[in-house]
Amino acid sequence: MTINQIYEIYKAHPVVTTDNRQCEQGAMFFALKGASFDGNQFAASALEAGCAYAVVDEKEYAPEGDARYILVDDVLSTLQQLAQYHRQQLTIPVLQITGTNGKTTTKELVSAVLSRKYSTLFTQGNLNNHIGVPRTLLRIRPEHEIAVIETGANHPGEIDFLCGMVQADYGLITNVGRAHLEGFGSFEGVKKTKGELYDDLAKRGKMVFLNAFDDDLMAMVEKAFGKIDAISLASHECENVMPYVEGRVEDCSSFLRIQWRKEVDMPWHTVQTHLVGAYNIANIRAAITVGLYFGVDEADINQAIADYQPTNSRSEFRETAHNKLIVDAYNANPSSMNAALTNFAMMNVPQKMVILGDMRELGANSEQEHRSIIERLVKDGVELAWLVGEEFCKVVKVNPQPSAESTDGVQIRTFAHVDEVKAELQAHLISGRTILIKGSNGTKLFQLPELL
Repeated sequence: MTINQIYEIYKAHPVVTTDNRQCEQGAMFFALKGASFDGNQFAASALEAGCAYAVVDEKEYAPEGDARYILVDDVLSTLQQLAQYHRQQLTIPVLQITGTNGKTTTKELVSAVLSRKYSTLFTQGNLNNHIGVPRTLLRIRPEHEIAVIETGANHPGEIDFLCGMVQADYGLITNVGRAHLEGFGSFEGVKKTKGELYDDLAKRGKMVFLNAFDDDLMAMVEKAFGKIDAISLASHECENVMPYVEGRVEDCSSFLRIQWRKEVDMPWHTVQTHLVGAYNIANIRAAITVGLYFGVDEADINQAIADYQPTNSRSEFRETAHNKLIVDAYNANPSSMNAALTNFAMMNVPQKMVILGDMRELGANSEQEHRSIIERLVKDGVELAWLVGEEFCKVVKVNPQPSAESTDGVQIRTFAHVDEVKAELQAHLISGRTILIKGSNGTKLFQLPELL
């Protein structure tokens, strides 16, 4: 069966699932394979649960004469081709977002702003890889007026591959930093891969929303599009760059309050957000800029940003009965960790404490990057630091059992994994502190707030 033929079936059954436990009536089930599962084995149960069709790639799971089974060479490739074909039929504007840090928050802020004026389809959660992106594209319906697609990568070439599916009209890179170095090989590898979005847009004559305050992004966009004159940036003459939006922090002690204005001689807008961290200013600026470009009213932009509440342990501020928490435990790399620590250092509050988890996928750079974080804690004068994970334990050079040592006045404790931290918190209540919780998702520090 050709992609065109499968697409005709999809148009009649436009709900796609890859989980036989989540089957809407009339959906199409795609039997994907993983390291420890074969979706083909669940095709029959997906049909029993209400799916209209099951796309499989093993003949033994496609009974002859049963038209509900669609046999293909490779299910994942078919899903991706179907999403690309669907994208080619669309006429709505599509914005693609990538970057090392902040891409999910930026995607959600941008989508919140655009939703004030348009029916907006956007990536749910962080479904931003070779499986999540096609699933997102296939959620675009005739009623949608604009789409915001998040794309992620941890190896060279992945953004380029996703660009082929998304075929964006607009692109936005939040930033580039030292993350996934094990996969990218170096920071230059990070920039090259993220820059594949600029390369794709330049090749197809499309537009970039550019953070002109970021030197790395400026160099990357100039490489892709050609020399961009700084005067053009200031006077908005270059169609390939983001209009200039100023922003400044008014308060770093709890939730972030920002001020912005479109032009230098215009009055300031003041917006109280539910975000923490000065590093979120760039994410908010991106949302404002995209909103202005697409004609969203400035009052609606402000309301969308004020109403947005982060979830999934991303820049969340929580006040419990015992402590004030900054929970940023969904992901961590050297760039985002240093940004979080910079913001924490700016906060004028007593009894500071950090609980930091390992930064994953740093390869040969891991020991030095974790050592740099410890040196940073000493420099910032954090009173109490709990470091969680094997990498931090190696650097501090202690056995994997909880232990304590003083480093220039900073009390440091190490824990091999989050269960040890939970046991300690259950045995000894911590109260009266302002605590930053930051680590890679795999360290599971998101389990800690309920104990603090």
